[in-house]
Amino acid sequence: MKLPTLLTALLLALPGLASARDYTWADAHLHYVDFFQETDGMPALLRSMDAGGVRSAVLMGMPVAKKWHEDAPKRPRYYQGDDSPLYWYSATDAFVAEAVLALPEDQRARFHPFLSGFNPADKNATTHIEGMIRLYPGLWQGIGEVLTRHDDLTALIQGDVPRANNEAMMRVYALAAKHDLPVLLHSNLTSVREREPLYLEELQQALSRHPDTRFIWAHAGTSAEIHRTQGELDFLHETLSRLLREHENLWIDLSWTVLEPYLLDKDGKPDAEWLALVGKYPTRFLLGSDHVGHFDGAADKLEAFTPFLDALPEDVAQGLAHRNLQGVLPRRGARPPDRD
Repeated sequence: MKLPTLLTALLLALPGLASARDYTWADAHLHYVDFFQETDGMPALLRSMDAGGVRSAVLMGMPVAKKWHEDAPKRPRYYQGDDSPLYWYSATDAFVAEAVLALPEDQRARFHPFLSGFNPADKNATTHIEGMIRLYPGLWQGIGEVLTRHDDLTALIQGDVPRANNEAMMRVYALAAKHDLPVLLHSNLTSVREREPLYLEELQQALSRHPDTRFIWAHAGTSAEIHRTQGELDFLHETLSRLLREHENLWIDLSWTVLEPYLLDKDGKPDAEWLALVGKYPTRFLLGSDHVGHFDGAADKLEAFTPFLDALPEDVAQGLAHRNLQGVLPRRGARPPDRD
């Protein structure tokens, strides 16, 4: 038995040892509103965070809204509810900003607001971002989640299909570096049908051309739809290993679509290769819940990672649980330049 596999087996065989660990969480992927720009609200979010030991969270809006079509007899309940489109919704950033600024200072410090309300295929995106920085100086700590390749969601969005390497996004990355803001980027590695890294080059170009921009790759390029149609991507582990080796400006968001079938097998046991990968790059992985506007059990999706964390050295595990997020955030929120 290989050493990582043996270590995992020993840890899983000692439930008392595993349960002795206590995790608090930093959620690196949390949407304040859903696809209808609706939310349970900040009091509900804080109650759920407190109940689940979530000490802080990246908080963002939803850059798109689902249309209730004139001919639809019933309002859809989700973006996949019918074939009516989604459209870009810039007011989502104001919803986040006002919700955070209304909090007492000690509670406000628990949130890291990210800007997302722009069209990633529109070169005016940078104008919106600069405008929000002027409107809410010192508030914003990142950009995203930027939705580019996203299987059926992308297909429903009105207008051009955004890409990680289009000119509009290249302008956004340059602006992010100027303001010291990380970019949380959703860019699927492949489509729901192709068994190859179809869109990898788009991400690689973004990483290579903007080495001073910190990228957080949402869901490690995976999606629920890809898993439903293809199962496990046999090239994902090797692709991540190479990208992390070649690009020091890349962090990986291990939110829920990566947990299974990658980090944990069908029996809930940690995968030795993924344990080794995280151990090799211990500060470059983050955990996110990807809650969307509704916050019951805010920590449930984070706690699901516990078997994987328990199989790592404790310092590495605590880094994933809450400490690594601080390493990618700016030292202070973005501020507009001083006026002459």
